[in-house]
Amino acid sequence: MRDHSTRLALIQMLVDGAFHSGEELGEALGISRAAISKHMKVLRSWGLDIYRVQGKGYCLSGQFELLDEAKIAALVACPSLNVIPVIDSTNQYLLERVGQLPKGAVCLAEYQAAGRGRRGRQWLSPFGSNLYLSMYWRLDAGMAAAMGLSLVVGVALAETLQSFGAADVKVKWPNDLYYQDKKLAGILVEMTGQAGDAAHLVIGMGLNIAMPEHEGESIGQAWTNLTEACGALPGRNALAASLIERLQRTLEDYEEKGLEGFLDRWNRLDNYLDRPVRLLIGNREVEGVARGINAQGALLLETVDGLVPFIGGEISLRGC
Repeated sequence: MRDHSTRLALIQMLVDGAFHSGEELGEALGISRAAISKHMKVLRSWGLDIYRVQGKGYCLSGQFELLDEAKIAALVACPSLNVIPVIDSTNQYLLERVGQLPKGAVCLAEYQAAGRGRRGRQWLSPFGSNLYLSMYWRLDAGMAAAMGLSLVVGVALAETLQSFGAADVKVKWPNDLYYQDKKLAGILVEMTGQAGDAAHLVIGMGLNIAMPEHEGESIGQAWTNLTEACGALPGRNALAASLIERLQRTLEDYEEKGLEGFLDRWNRLDNYLDRPVRLLIGNREVEGVARGINAQGALLLETVDGLVPFIGGEISLRGC
């Protein structure tokens, strides 16, 4: 893993939101002003909004709370917790260590160089703007028991955010959180295992907290931040701890009750319940009214042919 200690030390110095001269930063880190300038270019490529004013130095455009492993661990019991500031992918980190991890192991990052969403799409992951969190979970009941798991995770995330004051956060089938019809978070569940054996799951989430507008220009759909959904934004460490705790509890409930135990909770949170929608299935488009989900996690769509369940594959849900 590449050493980013100098760049992370620079961020620690800049996170107070004050100006720091290149000379001051260089002296503190034992490097030249030219080296500081090169490091600043990399930090900007990570999505940090750093500007420079002649005679004053470098400054972050806004303050934010860095993730702190000790602070999170003090707030929630977790069998294994790793905060890795710069990583390719939190999901991939856990997937590569499945055989070595305790159930409930968590990895968080400030920046993902290769974050991914569903269908191999890139998940935009600028440094410090959002929350990137993955958890490992073992389902002894096997792979078939994981049906609908992303729906259950969505319920857990939405209920957590509502507890922080984001009352209008909703779930969108099968793996997103929405606020005012804009994407707020995405969920990616990846699974390994063999038929007849336990299922090894890595559950990843990316939550937009305060992503700058210019960073999201390449996103191909309407999106929003938790700053818009919450009256008072929670600290990132407290939020991470609450999400971990709620997710642990929810997965334990899921093992006991299955998806059926979450149907009412999902329907209370469903962004498109009883609304006209379009389902995009490859080149085919189906219109109807969303009527929630069934016990298998299928989306129920009321069409001219009656109530039809849709599940899996390359299906995208859109409002009309």
